[in-house]
Amino acid sequence: MSKTKKKNQESSGSFKHFAQRVSVMLLEAIALLPFWFLYLLSDVLYMFVKGVFKYRSNVIITNLKYAFPEKSEQEILVLRNKFYRYFCDVSLESIKLRRLSAKQLHKRVRFSGTEQLETMAQKHNGAILLAFHYNNWEWSSALQQQLNCKLLMVYNKMRDNKTMDSFLQKAREKWGGQAVSMRRAPKESFRYFTKNEPAVLGLIADQSALASSPMWAMFLNREAAFFQGPVKIAGKTNQPVFFQEAIRLARGKYEYRYSLLVEDPGQTGDKEILLRYISKMEEVIKSNPEYYLWSHKRWKHKRPEGTALIQ
Repeated sequence: MSKTKKKNQESSGSFKHFAQRVSVMLLEAIALLPFWFLYLLSDVLYMFVKGVFKYRSNVIITNLKYAFPEKSEQEILVLRNKFYRYFCDVSLESIKLRRLSAKQLHKRVRFSGTEQLETMAQKHNGAILLAFHYNNWEWSSALQQQLNCKLLMVYNKMRDNKTMDSFLQKAREKWGGQAVSMRRAPKESFRYFTKNEPAVLGLIADQSALASSPMWAMFLNREAAFFQGPVKIAGKTNQPVFFQEAIRLARGKYEYRYSLLVEDPGQTGDKEILLRYISKMEEVIKSNPEYYLWSHKRWKHKRPEGTALIQ
């Protein structure tokens, strides 16, 4: 490598690191804003996202059309705009998590079904909690305050932006839970299990898996790949599987409900666990579709030839 090329790479790396630090400083400043100003900012952001940027409009509209083929073009556009408004709110709320006080949390967040989740986790030396990208999933990290066992929160590590990754990790762990990268999740879960220390393994399990995944199923009228990790862990440990539903009570106010999805995963089987999870997600999404993350390129892969569709 020439000295000039090496120097250019070092300069580019330094600028990238500087830009990342500035971005995090901006996020820290936003996190300090009072809620009234935060939502004023969201209203302004919504006008730009909807009218100027049209953020991932084609992706959103395509996803909505597949999910709701019975809806007209106008109805799809109305849903897209409702999604944009929700998306602006939840994006800023996720940043606000970094500086959300215990008093604000108590005022804006409530939980139901945690007693059964705690009881089952203690009885079976842990539990699996399947959530998804619906409403404000980030604030559910406060579930740790409702549990006597450890909450392990699985996330995708940002390897190319360590500064941002650190910001997000600190926000998620502020209530005492432990953020665990997806790569380390199985090992960390089994570590608690073998030590007889009950832990709740929480996963946002609707993320797009690689096309090579053996678990493909219909989701919102399209073939979709799913990670097999959650159901494999449940099967091996026979820990009960719970479902998280995030309900929007008002702007900036949520209720997180926990319901038992599968009590005996070892006897139920991987495929049935996945199908129950998908069915529950679809039920919730169809009740209030604007609160799902339609901008996510969830269906970007095609099912490989020879891979069977679970049904």
